[in-house]
Amino acid sequence: MKARTLAPLLFVFLTVQRLLEVRLARSNERWAREHGAAEYGREHYPLFFVLHPGWMLCTLLEGRRARGRVNWLAFALFGLAQPLRYWVIRTLGRYWNTKILIVPGGERVTGGPFRYLRHPNYAVVALEIASAPLAVGAWRTALTYTVLNAALLLLIRLPAEERALRAYRQAEG
Repeated sequence: MKARTLAPLLFVFLTVQRLLEVRLARSNERWAREHGAAEYGREHYPLFFVLHPGWMLCTLLEGRRARGRVNWLAFALFGLAQPLRYWVIRTLGRYWNTKILIVPGGERVTGGPFRYLRHPNYAVVALEIASAPLAVGAWRTALTYTVLNAALLLLIRLPAEERALRAYRQAEG
């Protein structure tokens, strides 16, 4: 199969997936706020809504220009990320969200994939951001968005999550 053929299919899949996840996140946010959740990191949240659609669109556009065939190894890695993604979502249940919401009385989740990684959702997203574009020959997109995602996570998002957890523990303690 040619990469240019897979690129639009991948784009449609990612679009539907992300829209369904935003719907779930909003439902979980309503529940969390009803249970007194405090939000942290609100100021950086819009960056995700620039990064992810930009990555998806660039994967589509660069992939449509690709002249080669599908990189099946990269596509397999992308496919491997999908059950891992839903394992994270299932493990977190109502606590899964795209925002940093701390629910009073909640406990840090340590089961499922959290037994192995402190932030498995971000590992899955990093794998997707690299592998999806590589599957369709969009290596520039893979490189650019891998670096942007790493910067956003390491410099902004993870420190914000850690500050939120520290503030929660201090308030409870």
